[in-house]
Amino acid sequence: QVQLVESGGGLVQPGGSLRLSCAASGSIFSINAMGWYRQAPGKQRELVASITSGGNTNYADSVKGRFTISRDNAKNTVYLQMNSLKPEDTAVYYCNARIRTTQSLGAIYDYWGQGTQVTVSS
Repeated sequence: QVQLVESGGGLVQPGGSLRLSCAASGSIFSINAMGWYRQAPGKQRELVASITSGGNTNYADSVKGRFTISRDNAKNTVYLQMNSLKPEDTAVYYCNARIRTTQSLGAIYDYWGQGTQVTVSS
């Protein structure tokens, strides 16, 4: 019923920038919040940033001042602008959305994208 499509990953040099996008589509009634998680090889998945439909944001300490999360509610899309990238930012980045579908009658469910690879290397 709901699909999250991610884009924008790739290879970038340290200090460079990337912008990730995630668009939700399907039987969506409303989106309460969207966020980005990442998982590096051998490490647990961690929250990078999140944003509510009202614009409240939350960031991991490791990315504060470098990453910016934003959203376009009309397009059901969330963005992650990543600046001053470091090798330790290398990971698969996953989009997450908390969505009330047209059939959920008020219930909210989590949906996940398939992930996009971000590699920061010289």
